[in-house]
Amino acid sequence: MFAELSITSNFTFLTGASHPEEYVQRAACLGLPAIAIADDNSVAGIVRAHAAAREIGRQVAERQALEARDGPIGPPAPEGLAADGPDWANIPCLIPAARLCLTEGVTLTALPQDRTGWASLCRLLTTGRRRTEKGACHLTLDDVLQGAEGLELLLHPPGPAQAADWLAQARRLVGRLGAQMHLLMAPEYDGQDSTRFDRLAKLADRLGLPALASACPRMHHGRRRKLADVMTAIRKGVRVDELGRAALANAECRLRSEAEMLRLFAGHEAAVHQAGEVAARLAFSLDELRYEYPSEVAHGETPAERLRRLALKGLDWRYPHGASDKVRAMLEHELTLIGKLGYEPYFLTVHDVVAFARSRDILCQGRGSAANSVVCYCLGVTSVSPEIGTMVFERFVSEARNEPPDIDVDFEHERREEVIQWIYERYGRQRAGLCATVIHYRGKRAIREVGRAMGLSQDTISALSSQLWGFFSSGQVARDRIREIGLDPDDRRLRQTMELVDEIEGFPRHLSQHVGGFVITEGRLDELVPIENASMAERTVICWDKDDIDTLGILKVDVLSLGMLTCIRKAFELLARHHGQEHTLATLPPEDPRVYDMLCRADSVGVFQVESRAQMNFLPRMRPRCFYDLVIEVAIIRPGPIQGDMVHPYIRRRNGEEQVSFPSDALGAVLGKTLGVPLFQEQAMQIAITGAGFSPDEADRLRRSLATFKKHGSVSEFRDRFLRGMKRNGYDMDFAERCFSQIEGFGSYGFPESHAASFALLVYASAWIKCHHPGIFACALLNSQPMGFYAPAQIVRDAREHGVTVRPVCINASYWDNVMEPDGNGGLALRLGFRQVKGLAEEDAAWITGARGNGYLQVGDVWRRAGVPPATVTRLAEADAFAGLGLSRRDALWEAKALAGDRPLPLFAGDMDGEGLTEPAAHLPAMTLGEEVVEDYVAMRLSLKAHPLALLRSALTPPGAG
Repeated sequence: MFAELSITSNFTFLTGASHPEEYVQRAACLGLPAIAIADDNSVAGIVRAHAAAREIGRQVAERQALEARDGPIGPPAPEGLAADGPDWANIPCLIPAARLCLTEGVTLTALPQDRTGWASLCRLLTTGRRRTEKGACHLTLDDVLQGAEGLELLLHPPGPAQAADWLAQARRLVGRLGAQMHLLMAPEYDGQDSTRFDRLAKLADRLGLPALASACPRMHHGRRRKLADVMTAIRKGVRVDELGRAALANAECRLRSEAEMLRLFAGHEAAVHQAGEVAARLAFSLDELRYEYPSEVAHGETPAERLRRLALKGLDWRYPHGASDKVRAMLEHELTLIGKLGYEPYFLTVHDVVAFARSRDILCQGRGSAANSVVCYCLGVTSVSPEIGTMVFERFVSEARNEPPDIDVDFEHERREEVIQWIYERYGRQRAGLCATVIHYRGKRAIREVGRAMGLSQDTISALSSQLWGFFSSGQVARDRIREIGLDPDDRRLRQTMELVDEIEGFPRHLSQHVGGFVITEGRLDELVPIENASMAERTVICWDKDDIDTLGILKVDVLSLGMLTCIRKAFELLARHHGQEHTLATLPPEDPRVYDMLCRADSVGVFQVESRAQMNFLPRMRPRCFYDLVIEVAIIRPGPIQGDMVHPYIRRRNGEEQVSFPSDALGAVLGKTLGVPLFQEQAMQIAITGAGFSPDEADRLRRSLATFKKHGSVSEFRDRFLRGMKRNGYDMDFAERCFSQIEGFGSYGFPESHAASFALLVYASAWIKCHHPGIFACALLNSQPMGFYAPAQIVRDAREHGVTVRPVCINASYWDNVMEPDGNGGLALRLGFRQVKGLAEEDAAWITGARGNGYLQVGDVWRRAGVPPATVTRLAEADAFAGLGLSRRDALWEAKALAGDRPLPLFAGDMDGEGLTEPAAHLPAMTLGEEVVEDYVAMRLSLKAHPLALLRSALTPPGAG
C-alpha cells in the first residue's frame, strides 16, 4: 500500500500548482487510500482538502444507498475486478501536515499521529510565525527538539551545497527523535533517480532511519506544468523565458498512483510500502477537533443562569412600563432553544463585548439573523424591536439544522480598534485571534502578473486589463474584444497567456486578515490552529478563513466597523449639547411621517444605505411609509433581486397595478410579507426547500455555495435539480427560472432579511436626524469622513439647500472638528473645522486652538504662539482661514511666505513695539471669483463662494433661453 505524504498545494503561495481539493479528487481517482497536504510552514489549505474528502464520502454514500435500493448503475464489472470493489468508492483519507523549513537549512514534513501531535504542530508554527513579520516563519532545530511530541517526522535529504552541516543537524534530530523519524526519498526526474535512491538508502542506514518514498508532487496532474513555471516566474520576478534551471524540466512532478511509485522506486519497494504503513498509523483527522467556546462562567453563575438574569434585567430596561405577554413568551421560547443547543456562552460573549463598548460610549448595533431576537434586544446587542416581526427565531437557531448562530456587531469605525484590543486583553492572544481572508487571483491581477511573466509589454497588459469591468471580473476576454483593442487573438503567446490567466484565477495569492471575525476559545487557540502576526500592529490572526472555520463548526464573533455609527453618535452628542435632547437608537421617535415624506422625495444625500443614485431613483416609486418598507428598501436594490427580475413585479403589486398572487399556498406562507415576490436570501432558501423539494442538507449546501466573490462557487450545480423540483411540484418554469436567477445573484451578493432590518434602523435614525436637524447631521457627517457616498462639497451644498448657514474655516473661530455655533438669530450655524484643510495635521490644529487665547491678530502670531511650522501657516492661508483678520488669500499667503524656520528667533519672538523693520506694503491684485473657487477646492475640496458650474452658466446657457 502507498500513501502520498508530502504534497505541496497552492497554499505554498506561488509554488504549488494545484488546489488542495484537486489533490483529494485526483487521489480518489488514483485509488490512493490517504494523502497528506504539507505546505511550507502552513496548514492554511488543509480544511479545504478535508471538506473535499468529506464531500466525496457523501457522494459515495449517496450512490451506495441508491445502488442498494435500485441495483448497480451501469454494466456489471468484468470478472476479477468485482472483488476489489468499484473504483468510484475510494474515499482518500486526509492527513493534515506541514513542511517545517528550519533556519538551519533542515526541512521536515511533520505528520500528527493524534490530537496531541496536532497541538504540537500548531504550537510550533505559532512559535515560528509570532517571532517574525507577517508571511515569514523563524523556526529552529531547538524548537523542533523541544516541541515534537506526537509528530511523525519525514527528514528531507540535503541539497548539494549543505551536505556537511546537514548531517550534523540530522544526527542531533535522530539522537532525540529517531523513533519518530523517516528519511524521505523523492525523485527528481533527471535520469539519475536510481543512483540517487541507492545513495539515500545508504544515508538512511547511516542515520539508523527507515526510508520512505514520496513523489513530493507540486501539481495534481501533469497538465499544470506551464502554470507551475509561470508561478515560479512570478515569485522570482522574472519572465518565463529567463527561468533557466528554476523551470520544471518536465511534467513528472505530479501526484502518482501506487503502481507508478513502485515502477519509479524499483529496487526500493519497501520505501513505497513504508509510506502506506506510516499513513495507517496516523489516525488523526480534523473531525477530532472539538472546538470549545469560552464558558463565560462569572461569579459562580452557570452560563444559562447568567444569560437568563441578564435577559430579564434587560426586559425591564427595554420595557419600563412592562413587557407584553407575547414578548415574554418569545423570550422564554428563545432562552429554552438556546439552552437546548448550548449557545448561552456565545450570547454572553457578544453581550460582554457590547457592554464594554457602551461603557466607553462607543455606539454599536448588532445585525444578523440571531441579532433580531428578543434575547439580543434585551441584552442591548441590537436596538431593533422584535415586535416588528421581521424574523422567526428558528430561522437562525434551529435544532434540526444544528447551525451556529449568526451575530455581527458593527461599531464606530473610528473606535473599533479599542474593542479589538479589549478582546485580546480579556482572552489573551493564546485564546483569541482574527480569522484570515484568502486573497485570490482575480481578473486584473491575473492578467497583470501572468502577462508580465509571459513577457507581454506593459501596453498590452494594460489594454487587456481595461477590458475587464470591475475587480472581480473574469479574466477570459472574448476574442472579439481582443481584436477591438488591436491585438491578434490567434497569437500563440497571447493565447497561452489568456489560457494561463483563466487557469490561475481562483488560486490563493496570499493571506490577509478578516475585517473583524474573531475566533475565541476556552483553551489554547494555538493548539487548535496556528496563530501569526498580522501586518497591522498589535493584531494576530489564524491561518483559516471564515469558510474553513464554518466547515469545522468553529464559532466566530464578528467585530465590524460602520462609519454611519460614528456619524450618528456624534450627532447624538451635538443634539445633547445644543438642544438638551438625549437620544439612543432605540428611543428615537418611531414612524415619524415627516421622515418618510423626506425619503419619498428622494431627499437622502448622506442618509445610510439610501443615498446612491439607484436608491434615490427607487425611493419615489417605493414611497416608504413604515419601518418594514425601509427593510425592503435596503434589500431590494441588490444583485439578487435585480438579477432575478423581482424589483418591478414587487413595485407593480405594491402600487396595485398587478394582482398579488402566490404560486401555491405553501409558498404564500414564505412570500406573504413581500407580496408574493422573493426579495430576501432567506426566502430564496425557503423556496428551494418548499418549492423545489430540497432536503435540509441540500439547502444547507446551496446556502454555503452562496459565498461572496467565489470563482469556484457551486451555485449553478444546483440548477437542474432546482428546476426539476419546481416543475415536479407544479410551478411555472418562468417563475422557477427567475427564482434561481435570484439565487445566483445572491452568489455575488446576498442580503438577508435580518441584516436588512438592522440596517433599516440606521436608515431611519440618520433620516430622522437629517429631517429635523440638517445642520447637526451635516456637521456629524463631515466629522466622520472619510465615509459614505458623497464628498464634503456635496454634503455642504445639500446642507445649505436645507437652510443651514455654513461658515468658512476661520483662524479665530474654527476647531479641528466642524462645530455648531450660534447664528445670531436664535439658531445654529455650521462652522467648518481645520480638518477640512487638506494636509493639516490634527496635532497642529490642537496647538493652534490651544494658543489662540483672545484671538490672533496677524499671520505671524500663529507661527510664534502656536509653534507650528511655516508650511502649516501656508496651508491655512491657502484655505483663506485668515479672512476674518481682514486679509485676502494672497495677502495672507504673502505674510506666510515671509516666515522662515520652524521656530522664531528668540530676539524677534516677542512684541517689538514698533522697533522692528517695517517692510513696504505689497499691493497684490485681487483674485477673481473663479480663482477663489479653484483655490478653495485645491485647499479644502469645497467652496462656499460659488459652485464651479455657476461660473460657466452663461457660457453653457443657449442664447434666448430663459
